Amino acid sequence: IYVSAPNVEGVHLRSSSVARGGLRWSDRYEDYRTEALSLMKTQSVKNSPIVPSGAKGAFVVRGTSSPTPAQVQESYSTFIRGLLDVVDNIVDGAAVHPAEVIEYDGEDSYLVVAADKGTARFSDVANGIAVERGFWLGDAFASGGSAGYDHKAMGITARGAWVAVRRHFAERDLDVDTDPFTVAGIGDMSGDVFGNGMLLSHKIRLVAAFDHRHIFIDPNPDTETSFAERARLFTVPRSSWDDFDRTVMSPGGGVWPRSAKSIRLPLEARAALGITEEKLTPQELIRAILCAPVDLLWNGGVGTYVKASTESNVDAADPSNDAVRVSADELRATVVGEGGNLGFTQRARIEYAAGGGRINADFIDNAAGVATSDREVNIKIALAALDSTSRNELLAAAQDEVAASVLEASEDQTLAISLAEHRAPALLDQHERLIENLVSAGAMKRLEESLPDAKALAVRARAGQGLLRPELAVLVAQSKNVLTAELGASTVPDNQIFADRLPQYFPLSVVEAAPDAVRAHRLGRDIIITSVDDELVNRVGPGVLFRLEEHLGVRSPEAALAYAVVSEVLGTEDLRREILNSDLSATEQLKALDRLQQLLESEMSWVLRRPGAAGRFTVNPRADIDRWAAPVRELTDGLSASERIEASFGALALADIALQENTTAAAAAAIYRELSDALDLGDVLGGVDVAVGASHWEVMGSAAVHARLTARFADLVSGALGEGIPEVVELWTAANPQAVRRFTALMSSVSRSGALDTARLCTVDAELELLVRGASSFASVHAEERSAALPGE
Repeated sequence: IYVSAPNVEGVHLRSSSVARGGLRWSDRYEDYRTEALSLMKTQSVKNSPIVPSGAKGAFVVRGTSSPTPAQVQESYSTFIRGLLDVVDNIVDGAAVHPAEVIEYDGEDSYLVVAADKGTARFSDVANGIAVERGFWLGDAFASGGSAGYDHKAMGITARGAWVAVRRHFAERDLDVDTDPFTVAGIGDMSGDVFGNGMLLSHKIRLVAAFDHRHIFIDPNPDTETSFAERARLFTVPRSSWDDFDRTVMSPGGGVWPRSAKSIRLPLEARAALGITEEKLTPQELIRAILCAPVDLLWNGGVGTYVKASTESNVDAADPSNDAVRVSADELRATVVGEGGNLGFTQRARIEYAAGGGRINADFIDNAAGVATSDREVNIKIALAALDSTSRNELLAAAQDEVAASVLEASEDQTLAISLAEHRAPALLDQHERLIENLVSAGAMKRLEESLPDAKALAVRARAGQGLLRPELAVLVAQSKNVLTAELGASTVPDNQIFADRLPQYFPLSVVEAAPDAVRAHRLGRDIIITSVDDELVNRVGPGVLFRLEEHLGVRSPEAALAYAVVSEVLGTEDLRREILNSDLSATEQLKALDRLQQLLESEMSWVLRRPGAAGRFTVNPRADIDRWAAPVRELTDGLSASERIEASFGALALADIALQENTTAAAAAAIYRELSDALDLGDVLGGVDVAVGASHWEVMGSAAVHARLTARFADLVSGALGEGIPEVVELWTAANPQAVRRFTALMSSVSRSGALDTARLCTVDAELELLVRGASSFASVHAEERSAALPGE
């Protein structure tokens, strides 16, 4: 939507019909539309785990180069009225098109905006206009108003970014709650993201920071004294670094205005920043702070401060910070937390990560703010029938529950990136295929996302390297966006297996207050899709669904149903919680969760390819859960998380065999183990790790042969069970000594020869087929045993 009026010019961009994002007052009069487009793209990936997709608006004030606050607000109001002039309304449950507007695109009623740069206090203004217009969303139109969630009071954006910081440090065996760590920052204590972030640990040693007014340095701060002073400043309206109490600073500390011609630095300050120059300009000092040798660089400000060494300042598209910008290869911080937007270019993130730095992306780190706004809007829609007092009381009472849900989602998404990074070298082929799939689907452009091309990926494969965290962040987010579209075009979200997802999204108090409104929520289907999509990609990783499609010819909606069945039957969410709540180190947790991810993929593959599955599975997955749940529990009850995971590989097949042969799962498992031990097949049946750098065809071939081999072995187990005698495996091996010896000799040779590649798997599979076909059958062995037991013979 483009709006032009005597006092304002603006643009609002939405990436889908259900989209939301902030409206900002732009100071980039010549290219505010470019600014909005760049931010909308970021918002689109940031919004991947929430219901609406990305949107962004930007406006400039016309008629003056230095508008007063009143003029800015009036321009904003004109912009809002222009937007509402051309979108549909909902009246008595039906879409109503605005008068004197020609429309070609069907219903278009979901327009939701949020506060942004320069408009933080305007939400009530926008909501007042929406209410005045009778717009169906009322004061849910602009989130964060006086009747909504105050993000600064909640500290939700900073807390979400801190989730990422905590994980970065945990994977380096450091605890931000108990281990002191040094920080350099962008922002000041009056700011939402910077201020809240610098109060999230008492172990922060903030050695330097800057905002648009001042530069702050405290070379060797006392953690508790410094924390107390930061906390005081946070409560002072519009405080600046100049308000910091100099008496609690360490020697060599100080605060200097950015307007100073030059700054003479004491020895302690130079040591803290790792520089030797005694005298610097403010711009030079800011660059030194950005490049300081600290544990954490915390971005809580506005602007693009880091570019790649191969980029120019023009590439950063932020002229106001050209004088202080640095290159990623100059950074010496160990970890970056991106509470603010666009602090780094994407190429800068990738270069920093390639050099060993730990960073995700702004759309990952600061996603908690938009997620909170999403919850607020949807709760208001659900409670629209209540009087404003009752609704506002319920909304306020649910704040802590909303925050907990949002932060859990941030933890899940950050952990998903860590899991993808954990096996990134081995998964490089899978990730390369995913990139190609996302590009061909039109979900993204490789160049715009700064993703490596085929030539660069080949270099990484030869070096045994995989994708980096900022690259994986893009794949995680864009995979969710594609999956959202695929699920939305299917009947899967309407399946009863996912019916509980809608009430689970809302705080319990909201569901109890308006159960019918929750069930009939206008965005109910979108909420279910987002819930399934977010969990699925986080749990199985980006690329697995595409690989299942390549291997088995199944689409993502069918894979989502398979996930629902496997997850519930195996209790994988309980296993996951047990691992994350254990005393294992972060690295050991990643190993255990990686194995759980492999289990999910393995069992989903079996469910999707099992005989008779085609055409039936999409109808009633609840029947499969009811069928397999009890026998699988029989196999896994009483085991620890790690034992359950290992016991669950092949558990669904064993449960199915037991039901077909009318026996117990324990009996099926016993025969399985006996046969596996007798034939030395345990390592092969447990799964195959494809070598780092393996080609696409190697991956595909190994998966196909392994599936055939495990199916053949399952038939062998079924045949043994069908005989109904405990000694059947012992009798069968005794009756076929030569065939069994030949096969176990092969397995011994395979084991000594190294990793199981496709060629070795093919050999094992072929020999297993010969063994089963050429040896005496279970039935003949059983007949001989019964005959020998008859009296007089």
